Amino acid sequence: MATSLRLYLTCIRNTLEAALCLQNFPCQEVERHNKPEVEMKTSQELLLNSILICRNEAEKCLIETSINSLRISLKVKQADELENILTKKFLRFLSMRAEAFQVLRRKPVQGYDISFLITNFHCEEMQKRKLIDFIVQFMEDIEKEISELKMSVNTRGRLVATEFLKQFI
Repeated sequence: MATSLRLYLTCIRNTLEAALCLQNFPCQEVERHNKPEVEMKTSQELLLNSILICRNEAEKCLIETSINSLRISLKVKQADELENILTKKFLRFLSMRAEAFQVLRRKPVQGYDISFLITNFHCEEMQKRKLIDFIVQFMEDIEKEISELKMSVNTRGRLVATEFLKQFI
């Protein structure tokens, strides 16, 4: 793993460890409801400062926190048009299966490729360390997966071009 990626992921891990101190807090406007305040944004006093962690201009992570929820939005590196297409298709594939991930949002925050929503209920049901490990591992794997897809497409393109040229020789 590259040094810059390791530092980026370590920074995100440390920030998530500090930010994942969520508690049960019922909605102030509707009785007997418990909505994620980071999504609803009904009370400004319940929202904490957002944290933006950037590896470079094309790759960043936004962590928004409130008293009972945390939203993590990721912008994945897309160096060229092929990576752009592969990233959109792959992340759309994952978003369609958001229920299987429990913390994955179907629709990402505008300007980002994918978002996660962790509520106090997730922290009560799951281990905090495992949630953080999942997010960090996801970030590592997404970069590897897109690189492998890109190499696969390039290899397939070379094979097609070679077969095409054999017809003329």
